[in-house]
Order: sequence, then structure tokens, then C-alpha cells
Amino acid sequence: MNIHIEHVDMKRNEDEHFVGHTVFGIEGYKDTFEITFFSKRGKEWDYSLNFHKESGSEEELFRLDQLLEEDDDIYNQLLDAAIDSQELSSTDESEISE
Repeated sequence: MNIHIEHVDMKRNEDEHFVGHTVFGIEGYKDTFEITFFSKRGKEWDYSLNFHKESGSEEELFRLDQLLEEDDDIYNQLLDAAIDSQELSSTDESEISE
């Protein structure tokens, strides 16, 4: 399944927690999505999946969410893209992991 990543970022918020975003399109889906990642220490990650620009088919969003729950490779590809985008000038790379 082909994934087209359009934009990624990862930063620390005011509480020093990691917050990252990956905007992407995926083969078989007509909409563009944004997944937001959150982690207190960069070890265990929570996520939220949304349409990127405008609302689309809720059924498609639920189908993609199910895919992310079942396919670790796709989930990790999106998470890794966000992690890799972070400028690690003040953070040790070993501090962030899947």
C-alpha cells in the first residue's frame, strides 16, 4: 500500500512532551489525512487521526483508523517520519523511540 507523505513535524510542547504531525495520502483513499502523535517521554505513543483540510467520508476515516490499529508497518512509517523530522539539537536521539 503506497503512502504519500506531504508534511511532517515533531516538537516538544510547553510541558516538554512530544507532539508530532504527519499529513499523508494513502492508496485506496480519496482524502488527505493528518495523524497527530503524542508522547510524554518519546517511548509510548498515542495518536489522533483526522481529515487534513476538510471533512470527508467518516466511513473512510474509520476504515483507515482500523488499518492503523492492525498494520504496525504503516503506523510506524507515519510515526518514524514525524520523529525523523525533529531537529535533535537539544535532545539526545536515544531519548525518542517507538
